[in-house]
Amino acid sequence: MSTSATQPVVSMLSSAEQRSAARQLTLAMLALGLLALGLVWRWFMPLQVGTSQLLLGFASLLVAVPVMRSAWYSLRYPSLHGITDQLIALAMLGAWATGDLLTAALLPIIMIFGHVLEERSVIGSQEAIHALGKLTRSQARLFQADGRLLEVDNSTLKTGDQVEVRAGDRVPADGVVLAGQASLDTASITGESVPLEVSVGMPIYGGAINLDGLLRVEVTRTGEESTLGKVIALMQNAERAKPPITRLLERYAGGYMVLVLMIAAVTWFITNDAQAMLAVLVAACPCALVLSAPATAIAGIAVAARHGILIRSSAFLEELADLTSLVVDKTGTLTYGTLRLQAIETPLTEHQPLLQLAASLGAASSHPVSRALAGLVSHDQLLTLEDVRERQGLGVVARTAQGEAALGRPELFDQLTITTTPVPDHDGPIAGLSLDTQFLGWLLLADSVKPEAQQALRELRELGLGRQVLLTGDRQSVADHLAQAVGISEVQAQALPEDKLKRVLGEIDSGFRPMVVGDGINDSLALKAGVVGVAMGAGGADIALASSDIVLIGSDLRRLGTCVRLSRECRHTLQVNVVIGLGWTLAIVAAAAFGWLGAAGAMIAALLHNLSTLLVLGNAGRLLRFHEPLVASETPQ
Repeated sequence: MSTSATQPVVSMLSSAEQRSAARQLTLAMLALGLLALGLVWRWFMPLQVGTSQLLLGFASLLVAVPVMRSAWYSLRYPSLHGITDQLIALAMLGAWATGDLLTAALLPIIMIFGHVLEERSVIGSQEAIHALGKLTRSQARLFQADGRLLEVDNSTLKTGDQVEVRAGDRVPADGVVLAGQASLDTASITGESVPLEVSVGMPIYGGAINLDGLLRVEVTRTGEESTLGKVIALMQNAERAKPPITRLLERYAGGYMVLVLMIAAVTWFITNDAQAMLAVLVAACPCALVLSAPATAIAGIAVAARHGILIRSSAFLEELADLTSLVVDKTGTLTYGTLRLQAIETPLTEHQPLLQLAASLGAASSHPVSRALAGLVSHDQLLTLEDVRERQGLGVVARTAQGEAALGRPELFDQLTITTTPVPDHDGPIAGLSLDTQFLGWLLLADSVKPEAQQALRELRELGLGRQVLLTGDRQSVADHLAQAVGISEVQAQALPEDKLKRVLGEIDSGFRPMVVGDGINDSLALKAGVVGVAMGAGGADIALASSDIVLIGSDLRRLGTCVRLSRECRHTLQVNVVIGLGWTLAIVAAAAFGWLGAAGAMIAALLHNLSTLLVLGNAGRLLRFHEPLVASETPQ
């Protein structure tokens, strides 16, 4: 019953929407090419002005159709976003009226690319929900009344049904174990990399993967009532409830357009000078103002990518600057998410033979604990084993040259009637080892903290994210130990996805602006709910990546500080650009209205407003000098 088959990628856009987007992008690229050709022609052949103007005119006409269509649609169906379309259309008409074909072509090109980038964030959220929904679908082996097994779709299961879950199967629904014992991979639910050992009477979650053993499970919750079903519902609610990112320019665009029209009308009424009125319209073209945010964002995104940071939405460059708290996952985020040998409790003075034997037995099993032990020695050092027998859910037994050897849980040695030393008190998996009926010792395994974690969290505290919360599905003792190692004072352990979402929403309700950092499916709700969601790129779940606003490609936590510092630099640059764009525009409009630009006012206004565009682009380009090399990480105590 495989659930890992590759599924085709389903696009979140309809075929009509795909064709429309492709058509607009094609027109924008063609217009951009003609625009560049016209400028080059004007530069090398200044006497052939007509040819240059013809190229610019063709460029503006190519993109005029979608712009005018959008403006007309926004007049019929008013919206906040539609006001920008109206402003762009008004600017194009003003530019055409005065012969400023460069502006007439440049503005709609910017608009088209901007709309595509905005839709990308929305589609990513929809893809996250769609992909998460696919995880809930699997096959189930349902027990019939006569004891026979019938393979059915898990969506047909009802409360009270009994199913069989074999090794390698995905648990089809939430339930209670009636018989058997096994190790379950619950990373999709709790985010915990250490397998959960389950036995009779224990509750299990749908979506978990049975690593070994054979289970008989009674279904308790299905569909929307199951744990993964609730995750989907909550994620959909979070998507709807998350307010759209309001853009300052759009917020006041309606008033700005009315103001421009009034100034132009008053100018015409007082001066009766058409040139002055056109100069006002041209001067008011918001080219520099429209460019201020995208130019800053493009530069910021380029710098971020150079530092191994993928920013999925440019708006979050601004959001990052005002963060006040951190909510961080444990497994796979602060830790590696893989088991490593932490200690050996044995009376033997020489550990190498013990490690060699443990690695040899571990190599004969696919259990995560066994796989972790198999890497203790090189492949050529492994012992030759015979008559290898894997006890489901317990361990491995095999014959060696020195006698029968066993590796596994304490229950395994009880079955083999081998006397062991007391089981150590340890927060993590424990594997015992015996040879020729003699118990050799205990191997203690655990997840390990990333060496840069302590340094990264300290940097964030210095940047103003003084409130830091560890949110994990792991046990309280494990979480407390890790929090102490990395300097986190507040901990919430044994948290399910719903608990993580509630905690993040509680932080926001308390007045904090949290950065949420995680890597697993269980973190997807919290990532969506946070002011900024950051996912680990290396080994992170696809759902977490799609739900996040930022992805750390190399999963180096020290880049969190880089994100915040870059964001604040971007915000400062954006503020300067807005001042340039708005201030310069108002100054030119005032000069045009008072007739200070002379008889050729429209042309002078066009030149001045294009100069402001160059200033905005130049200021945004300064961001490209931002560079933060990583220093050596510190090992936590």
